Order: sequence, then C-alpha cells, then structure tokens
Amino acid sequence: MNTLRILAESSEGPNTELLWLVFLGVGFFFIVIMLGWWVSSGNQDQHGTKQGSGTSEKIHPNDLIKIEGIGPKVVKILNQAGIESFAQLADAKIDEVQEALNKAGLQMMNPDGWIDQAKLAAKGDWKNFEKLQRELKGGRKKN
Repeated sequence: MNTLRILAESSEGPNTELLWLVFLGVGFFFIVIMLGWWVSSGNQDQHGTKQGSGTSEKIHPNDLIKIEGIGPKVVKILNQAGIESFAQLADAKIDEVQEALNKAGLQMMNPDGWIDQAKLAAKGDWKNFEKLQRELKGGRKKN
C-alpha cells in the first residue's frame, strides 16, 4: 500500500518511475506459482495415477499391493515364492499361489481374483483394472 502512495504523491501526477518494480514483483510471484504447479503435476504423472473414489494414488509398476486382496504380508509370501511382478502373478497357477499361502499359514486367503487383476496390471490397462477392482471385495467377486 505504501508503494502505491509513494507512486501517487507528486505535484505533477503519479510517479511511474518505480512502477516497473511492482510489475516485476507481481510477475515473479506468478512465475514461482506456475513453476510450483508444473513441478507438482509432473511428480504425480511420473508413475501414473490410480483414481478411485475421488482420490489419486500413485501406482508403481509391479507393486503387488495394488491388487485387491493382497497386503504387505502376502506380498512377502509371493516374493518368497518367486512372484515379484504383475506378469509373474498373471502367469502363475492358482494352485501354486494357494500352496504358497497355505505354507505360510494363510489358508483362508483366496487368490482367484488376483490373477485377473495381475493380467490387466501387467498390460497397463489401469482403466479395466480399476473397473474389476470395483467388482471385488477382498480380491473375490461380490455375491
């Protein structure tokens, strides 16, 4: 406000010699805002996004925990069984996956829906992946 008062106080009219400083400051402010927006939007698109119920969540390639019904403990079990990627899970036989779960004491787990999800994730078909997940509960088709 003082800057505007200084610019306006003159017997000959407004003093516009310092007006360029005001424009320079405003321009710099907008450049910083636009740069921040550009950097933050670039970080979100770097790994892709998963858009669920109004929120965006990053999807990392071969992050098995993204599959409905798989948690951190199951990921460790699958990794120990040699399944570390969506493609490996997509190619796995349900019986082999179930056997690995049984050996770990997780007999109640059902990997039926995991392989279908993994096939879509391996192809990068995130739209149909999310559609399938909306039809599942705990990795299983809703009754």
